[in-house]
Amino acid sequence: MAAAAGEARRVLVYGGRGALGSRCVQAFRARSWWVASIDVVENEEASASVVVKMTDSFTEQADQVTAEVGKLLGEEKVDAILCVAGGWAGGNAKSKSLFKNCDLMWKQSMWTSTISSHLATKHLKEGGILTLAGAKAALDGTPGLPWTPR
Repeated sequence: MAAAAGEARRVLVYGGRGALGSRCVQAFRARSWWVASIDVVENEEASASVVVKMTDSFTEQADQVTAEVGKLLGEEKVDAILCVAGGWAGGNAKSKSLFKNCDLMWKQSMWTSTISSHLATKHLKEGGILTLAGAKAALDGTPGLPWTPR
């Protein structure tokens, strides 16, 4: 992903104001990358921010983010798109908060990954990278959860 002489490398960080996202923004900025943060709150350390409007409609949120990133980038392409947004909520199938927690996790993880993937089809350079981050817990057992076989 070497940039041409004098050309700044560019990255979109979806979830750029969260714990991991903020660190990603800082790390790329420290290496002189142009960084756009996409999150529900502006990241003032980023070169630019797209503030996601909270909605219960996936299509509204996808359209809003896609349009605002399109305005921000125009015809410019990015070297990387990192989706580090996400969340997790515990509980079990008997929990009163089951459906609420599932809805939240769906919005935080699936919506952001799907929108990031769509942005890649429009704005990622040839040879660029799309990263959809996950948690280490997905690779290991989760013995403390009630539905995990023991």
